[in-house]
Amino acid sequence: MSRIGRLPITVPANVNVDFDGDVIVVKGPLGTLSRNIDKCISLNISDGVITLERANDEKDVKAKHGLYRALIANMVKGVSEGFTKILKFKGVGYKLTKNGNKLVMDIGFSHPKTFEEVEGITLEVVANDEVAVKGIDNELVGKIAAQIRALRPVEPYHMYGIRYKDEVVIRKVSKSGKK
Repeated sequence: MSRIGRLPITVPANVNVDFDGDVIVVKGPLGTLSRNIDKCISLNISDGVITLERANDEKDVKAKHGLYRALIANMVKGVSEGFTKILKFKGVGYKLTKNGNKLVMDIGFSHPKTFEEVEGITLEVVANDEVAVKGIDNELVGKIAAQIRALRPVEPYHMYGIRYKDEVVIRKVSKSGKK
């Protein structure tokens, strides 16, 4: 069996899980998420525990077994706790401001870059050089954080740019100029 797929998912008391044929709906204090589940995976919901079983032992079905278990576990965590990714901005003159539902970034271009909030995602300026991307959908939080990070990737010589707070960037040694 799949090592990830066979792990049970414990559902907190404030989260409600409904499964109808091929659609799972997870409701919690932070919101509601739903997802289609492939027919080869079946769900058992009892006493606050979700277990997944697969129809056969084919390679792609085994892969889906672990995939759907991870996706459902992220849905349960998202509606109960939420997800956050923090981006760190480093550079001379870099400034961040929140203007309504837009994030305005002065990140070394001739004009400020703006990024508008998407439905289900909130952008919060934590410090002068940090932005928190928050939401209940783990995939969407990661996607938005990656889009913001892609505006100014980290330059490895001076370390200027946008990176995740816990990301480790290896600094390159510049040329010494000696012959």
